[in-house]
Amino acid sequence: MESTNVATIEASKGKSKARSRSRSEKAGLEFPIGRIKRYMKEGKYANRIGAGSPVYLAAVMEYLAAEVLELAGNQAKREKKNRITPSHIRFAVTADEELRGLCGGAMFPSASAPPKIHGDLLPK
Repeated sequence: MESTNVATIEASKGKSKARSRSRSEKAGLEFPIGRIKRYMKEGKYANRIGAGSPVYLAAVMEYLAAEVLELAGNQAKREKKNRITPSHIRFAVTADEELRGLCGGAMFPSASAPPKIHGDLLPK
């Protein structure tokens, strides 16, 4: 009975129990905006960090991750696999011109070697 009385008193005062939403939820993103802002502050990239900069960075990171995963998923489907492996990700990055430019010198240590045949071994 005590809890109902407290609830009715709070309701009569006009206080509502509104659920707080994270900045990621408000922006409609999956990547954590709060954590990205914390990392930006800890990294000392600038003296001050604006409110919109971690949101923008999270959106860009989420878009790039979705793009890479989509291309890697397509590659895994072509090979009739159910899982995306590091070699699928490597192939997706190297096959796409824009991603290759972005991740030019990136190393994929657990991915298999890229399929390349030396020119001297090819038939004349």
